[in-house]
Amino acid sequence: MTTDPRRTALAATSSLALAASLAACGGGASGGTSSASGGGSDAGGQETTLTVFAAASLTDVYEDINAEFEKAHPGVKIVMTNGGSNDLVTQISQGAPADVLATADTKNMDKAVEQQLISGEPTPFATNELTIAVQPGNPKQIDALSDLSNTDLKVVECASEVPCGTVTDKVYEKAGVTVKPVSEENSVTDVLGKVTSGNADAGLVYTTDVLRSGGKAEAVVIPEAEEFRSTYPIAVVKDSKNADLAQEYVSFMVSAPAQKDLQDAGFGAA
Repeated sequence: MTTDPRRTALAATSSLALAASLAACGGGASGGTSSASGGGSDAGGQETTLTVFAAASLTDVYEDINAEFEKAHPGVKIVMTNGGSNDLVTQISQGAPADVLATADTKNMDKAVEQQLISGEPTPFATNELTIAVQPGNPKQIDALSDLSNTDLKVVECASEVPCGTVTDKVYEKAGVTVKPVSEENSVTDVLGKVTSGNADAGLVYTTDVLRSGGKAEAVVIPEAEEFRSTYPIAVVKDSKNADLAQEYVSFMVSAPAQKDLQDAGFGAA
């Protein structure tokens, strides 16, 4: 264990200049964030931060899950970064600090694994299903996926590289439907926002997104989408500074409390 420079200076009874120098060296070594192993604050009572990169569709439900995890781990603070799964993987590959990654599909998690960004095996913890989000009351009377081929409708969807966009492409192909969207968004929350703001008549989102809209959108079921449910995996980031705590967070996602929160939000079991 490193000797405290101030005590060394007193014991050596050296010159004040040497003592100051040693003390300065000791002060410079105390700036980093400590690693946590199954706990929260370190010996000095400092808060431990766990950085979680999670798909945009997990934004709201993770507020409840994170609160429960923090309650069970005093001294731990969860810091969230939400966005499109593809963007999150790119950010981590470019050096963005993260402890945990949760994506909205296995495709983007596989990319992270291939790039050796992940430690251990990813854990599936939830599923989700595509639906059509329309404005309250369904003023455009959209009843089926085929209705979206009407060029008079303003339809928005996720870009193909985003999980919801990948599923959208598969569902279109299965149904034999061709749709010309007015825009392609980088996250499912952006698609929902276009609908709830009135800038689009319909958008392809997840069932959970409509549920969390607070009545600002309604869902039109897509029978063809049942076959293409998205599986959500979660994993510890290889360069995590809090790997043990990150693994506890991953394990917590399949615990009864977290699974209940997910089911209440409309997610299915993995």
